[in-house]
Order: sequence, then structure tokens, then C-alpha cells
Amino acid sequence: MQKIILLGGGGHCKSCIDVIEQEAKYEIMGILDQESLVGEELLGYFFIGTDADIETYVNKGYSFLVTVGQIKSPEIRKKLFRKLLALQAKIVTIISPRAYLSKHASIGEGSIVMHDALVNADARIGENCIINSKALIEHDATIEAHSHISTAAVVNGGVIIKEGSFFGSNAVSQEYVQSTSEAFIKAGSVFKGELA
Repeated sequence: MQKIILLGGGGHCKSCIDVIEQEAKYEIMGILDQESLVGEELLGYFFIGTDADIETYVNKGYSFLVTVGQIKSPEIRKKLFRKLLALQAKIVTIISPRAYLSKHASIGEGSIVMHDALVNADARIGENCIINSKALIEHDATIEAHSHISTAAVVNGGVIIKEGSFFGSNAVSQEYVQSTSEAFIKAGSVFKGELA
């Protein structure tokens, strides 16, 4: 199995670990986070260093996934992802075996589609996105890079969620609307946006 390093060891990382274990394509070699965590464990995996060690593990041939969560801002995820790109690191894309990704949909490098999510035909998921548990991305929708579609959210047909946005749990969009960049769409809301 391909060996991977996880970047960020919080709550979102726990969910990512579960999906990675279920997919059974990758062997998790450890987690990079704050220096104070080095030597501790998360779900049986050790914190083995900090962001300063990324280049060392790139040179060893390991692959990577950004496992920092995203609610208020995408900046930490973007910074880590861009560092990986600059180092020409191998970046994995994770799809839960319990998710549905249409063969007519596309998904960018470094994104994760979590348990029971649905991504329908001609949907486009950008790089470094989180499509969280039970989210629905309908036909012809576009989720641009560094966005987080949260648990049980519904992005309806033809919607464009711009780069770096957060779409909250149980939020629902109207069809064929778009967000601004780095939009924050509240949990449980009806997103009316602008016409796409």
C-alpha cells in the first residue's frame, strides 16, 4: 500500500483516518502537527513531526493529505497544500467506499469525499476540498478549490461554490446560483446566492 503522511491532527483528522482505513489503499505512516504533540497518538497513529518536516518526508517518497479542518477560514489548508505543490509532493485523493462518485464527475487532487456523500453526474470538485459525510453535490455543480461542503449539506444542480468557501451542515442551495469566494454559508440555511 502507498504510504501517506497526514497534515493536521484534530477532529477532522480522526474522520479522515476512518475513511482512509475503510478505503484500504493507503498505509498511514504518521501525522505532522504542533511540536508539543510529537510522540503522542491519535487513533493509533503517532505524531511524528511538524510542518517543518514535510520536505524530509517528501524526499523519502511518502504521499500526503491535508487533514486540517476548515470552518472559519481556508487559509491553513491552502498554505499546507501550496507547500506540498511547491515541494512537488505526491498528494492523494480519498474517496470513501461508502460514498458515491459518478463516473461522469471529476475530483481534484488532495480532496476527500467522506462516508455516505453523493457526487452526481458532471459535478466538478476542485483541489483540496472536503466533501463531508452525507453531503450531496448535484449534477453540474462546481465546488472550487479549498472549499468545505459540510455534513448533510445539499448543493443543488448547476450551483457554483467559489474557492475557499464553507457550506455549513444541513444548508441547502437553490439551483443555478453561485457564491462569492471564501463565502461562509451558515448551517441550516437556504443559500440563494447570485444567479450563476
